Amino acid sequence: MLIVGCGPAGLSLAAQLAAFPDITTRIIEQKSGPLLIGQADGISGRSLEIFQALGFSERVLKEAYFLKAITFWKHDEDRPENIIRTSKAADGRGVFSEFPHVVLNQARVHDFLLDVMRKSPSQLMPDYCRRLLELRIDSTLNADTNNARHADSRVAYPVSALVERLDPEHDGQKVSVKARYVVGCDGARSTVRRCLGLIAQGDSANKAWGVMDLLVVTDFPDIRIKSIIQSASEGNLMIIPREGGHLVRFYIEMDQLSESERASKLNITSDRLIAAAQRILHPYTLDVKEVAWWSVYEIGQRLCDRFDNATDAETGSRDPSVFIAGDACHTHSPKAGQGMNVSIHDSFNLGWKLASVIRGHSSPRILHTYSAERHEVAKELIAFDRELAMIFSAPVEPSSQARNGKPGPTQLQKYMVRHDGYVSGTKSKYGPSIISAAPTHQHLARGFEIGKRFHSVPVVRLADARPVHLGHVIAADGRWRLVAFASEEDPAGRTPRIHKLADFLEKSVDSPVRKYTPAGRDIDTVIDVLAIFQQGYRELAIETLPAFLWPPKGVYGLRDYEKMYCPDLETGEDIFDTRGINRENGCMVVVRPDQHVAHVLPLDGFSELAAFFDGFMTL
Repeated sequence: MLIVGCGPAGLSLAAQLAAFPDITTRIIEQKSGPLLIGQADGISGRSLEIFQALGFSERVLKEAYFLKAITFWKHDEDRPENIIRTSKAADGRGVFSEFPHVVLNQARVHDFLLDVMRKSPSQLMPDYCRRLLELRIDSTLNADTNNARHADSRVAYPVSALVERLDPEHDGQKVSVKARYVVGCDGARSTVRRCLGLIAQGDSANKAWGVMDLLVVTDFPDIRIKSIIQSASEGNLMIIPREGGHLVRFYIEMDQLSESERASKLNITSDRLIAAAQRILHPYTLDVKEVAWWSVYEIGQRLCDRFDNATDAETGSRDPSVFIAGDACHTHSPKAGQGMNVSIHDSFNLGWKLASVIRGHSSPRILHTYSAERHEVAKELIAFDRELAMIFSAPVEPSSQARNGKPGPTQLQKYMVRHDGYVSGTKSKYGPSIISAAPTHQHLARGFEIGKRFHSVPVVRLADARPVHLGHVIAADGRWRLVAFASEEDPAGRTPRIHKLADFLEKSVDSPVRKYTPAGRDIDTVIDVLAIFQQGYRELAIETLPAFLWPPKGVYGLRDYEKMYCPDLETGEDIFDTRGINRENGCMVVVRPDQHVAHVLPLDGFSELAAFFDGFMTL
């Protein structure tokens, strides 16, 4: 497995694959070492959910700046040279995830991902000073001609990569690398994309923006709150407070570009950017004490037609072996804070699929779903970003007066509030496929929508009465989860449905848990079964519940007590009510390794459950 590029997409993918010592992974980067100063620093709630699954969300939250509020400013219609605040509100993204919207230097996120890799069973570290020159794909070979479970199988390596070393001791030396799979996470000028002949199509919005990280002294009152400022004639400004209590980032609207003009050719200086910010903020003063970092960019939205080397016509005959992720397949403006986030989400979608195929658990057909699922997300992002850029730069319309006499919300404010859920990263929905079922039984769990990520809820672990978040049980370990919500009948009774389900999963030859667990391995190696009961933890006795739900594991046969949960009734948040679970009948919710809901089924939907897993898993 070869990963090209040590940006957020590449490191997120490497961190996932590093958990599997039976997968040989290499990640190369042409830079001489890790990133020191980040450019994409906004972290969405969904990304923090992924960091939780990877094991370092607490480290991010300890260092990050929390964006808990947002203010909107516009010009004073009586004195257009001045700006006035039109609203101050809580950041709306907080309702979509248990995690907040935060800001942290991208380089620190890279550090945490590198630490996950370093401490993993594979002890994976990047090879720096390595530049990819070309890729060659042998179309007569299929990367998955083998089944990783069988020692006598043959492995095919259809991709050949020519890599040049750039370190002084080996400068210019070229090395050929054979790989089953290659993923290009090598940015907007991706060599992997070029080798595949893919073109990022789109255009520029012909607008230049400056971005600066500053230490300032100012009387602008909202300098420590995310603020959007639209002036009458001096352009627009977005303020993002940074971690540490003093640093602040400015996004500053600059000049209109001609059709063939590029922002890099404008010779815009940091002094010019500061002067523009000072004019926009009038009548408030801005004294810049230090410029920590600055750059100039142009807005552009570009998207590839597909994110792998298998065309639609080849879906039934050839499986993809080369993929692109992150900026290599989609680019957009940074104002919505989606660059790093969407790149990480791309890799989180792809990583478990590659691991499952390489380890012989799943058919390589699931690899086709990566491009299909993530292309739709990227297409939505491009459309959102294009409209946001247009509204951001459009003249501010005269505002209607609110009841309190203050100006009403601007078009930009309405647009951003309306799309808070989308920007939080939690609204992405994957369409039906072999790993995402049709919503036939969606009414049994209305709050766990098939295709969307499993939205966590507080619960109480039955064995020790500890309050936990159910979603945090779903670690990035490549396993599927079958979450069984018990019916309203007494689970200690003679034939409750949860006992029948446990009996099927443990003993039936059709059980996907029994069928796809490798011989001699723990029963939850591939599919982890969790049970959520309607009763409080005081009302249940573990010894009356199916032994399958507290199974023996490991060489000593120690019991796993972390598979049964109850509603957190003491806080008043009952997961059955919060997520619309059918209390009378209960249900099963099948969750993919990337935390997206794959299926909702009745508790007795044994044949449908078996058919679903039989559709893509391998023996």
